[in-house]
Amino acid sequence: MSPNDPDNPKSWSRPYRWYITMLSAMLVLNATFASSAPEGIIPDLMRQFTFGQEVATLTIALFVAGYCVGPLLWGPLSETIGRKPVFLLTFLIYTGFQVGCALSPNTASILIFRFLGGTFAAAPLSNSGAVMSDIWDADTRGKALAIFTLAPFAGPTLGPIVSGFMAVAGVSWRWVFWVLTFFAGACLVATLLTLPETFVPVLLVKRAKKLRKETGDERYWAPLERNKMAFGQRVKHVLGRPFVVLAREPMLIAITLYMSFIYGCIYLLFEAYPIVFTEGHHFNEGITGLTFLPIFIGGCLGVLAYLIIFNPRYERAMAAFAPHPVPPEYRLELCLWAAPMFALSFFWFGWTSYPSVSYWAPLLAGLPLGMSIVFLFLGLFNYVIDAYLFVAASALSAMTVVRSLFGAGFPLFATQMYTTLNPRWASTLLGCIAVVMAPIPFVLRAYGHHLRRNSKYSPTGDQPIKPPVRDEKKGAEAA
Repeated sequence: MSPNDPDNPKSWSRPYRWYITMLSAMLVLNATFASSAPEGIIPDLMRQFTFGQEVATLTIALFVAGYCVGPLLWGPLSETIGRKPVFLLTFLIYTGFQVGCALSPNTASILIFRFLGGTFAAAPLSNSGAVMSDIWDADTRGKALAIFTLAPFAGPTLGPIVSGFMAVAGVSWRWVFWVLTFFAGACLVATLLTLPETFVPVLLVKRAKKLRKETGDERYWAPLERNKMAFGQRVKHVLGRPFVVLAREPMLIAITLYMSFIYGCIYLLFEAYPIVFTEGHHFNEGITGLTFLPIFIGGCLGVLAYLIIFNPRYERAMAAFAPHPVPPEYRLELCLWAAPMFALSFFWFGWTSYPSVSYWAPLLAGLPLGMSIVFLFLGLFNYVIDAYLFVAASALSAMTVVRSLFGAGFPLFATQMYTTLNPRWASTLLGCIAVVMAPIPFVLRAYGHHLRRNSKYSPTGDQPIKPPVRDEKKGAEAA
């Protein structure tokens, strides 16, 4: 499909593409908002179903565990039948599972519905980013992804605020799940009525079918129609390849562990914050929910800083390296700032968490925490995409599965860790682990080109690592 073809998503009007970007981000926000929404109603759930804190935590952990299964299914399926049918199918079923949660009569039912809801809610996590690559070219994709990146972090921070104030207002816990049902239903309707198909191979299939019908000429065909795999081959390709790539790539293993630790820490804070602010400073559930707001504000500041400072620097590097692509290591510049900042945030939060210290001190630790998380995810995600190119989807799928395992597992031991060690030493332990992992982006920045040259899956190892001599001044400035 040519760049100027009116059916090519990259040729659609810019306002329309920004609308698609915002709608895709809203679908991700919906899924991540639902993951943390039960946080504010956990005491109500414990009274209703007479289970303990550990089982209550499973209402969050099992939903995130569903993220491990979903991306392996919905990503490859969208490359077969298209993005929109997958969104419609998964959100229809996901909305039904929210109704199931709202009407749950016992512990087993609510836990099962939460896990299945997370599995189907994972479709935007794997496919909304693919929509971004469908509609934006490389020059603008960075800005769109920077804004889009806010959605996965806004959801988990906003969920406890809404459910917390609903609990304080005396609303039944079931209404939290009804709110999730209405939110999911609204997104389903918006997707049905306004989201177009954006996957070019599927668009070509539709065009070929239309031409065959109009002309009666069976010679019209699309590549996707000829690319048929046996079911066993497809299962092996979909489920096996991501982990084969992960197992054979040391730098991908390092990045995956680092990002998984960060993601686990995000969900760990849903158990740590109530210990510090509800038990230590005697906040109610609603005000405790508001304590997550600085993390979101820090993420917004991170996106702003990326758009104002780092993205223009990368654009200058693109001009300096043209016609060659910019080495993936240039994506890591913001990670060099974020890695120490992320570790420092936990020391800050931990050692200001005394009840005798103003609550503003641990609260403000969320600002650098949110900013550093956005920086690290933006830098490392873009690095993986640029370094692995043709197997980037497999690399990202493996990362998503491992990351979700950490996100599901960390809340399960968070309460015991913060109660046994106390918030000071528990946060110090996390900060020390972050310090140990902080050199990863520095090592990749310095030696990533050597690792790529020896990689079996990275086709970028032979590209120049310095700007061409013809543009020394611009190249030095970009570097």
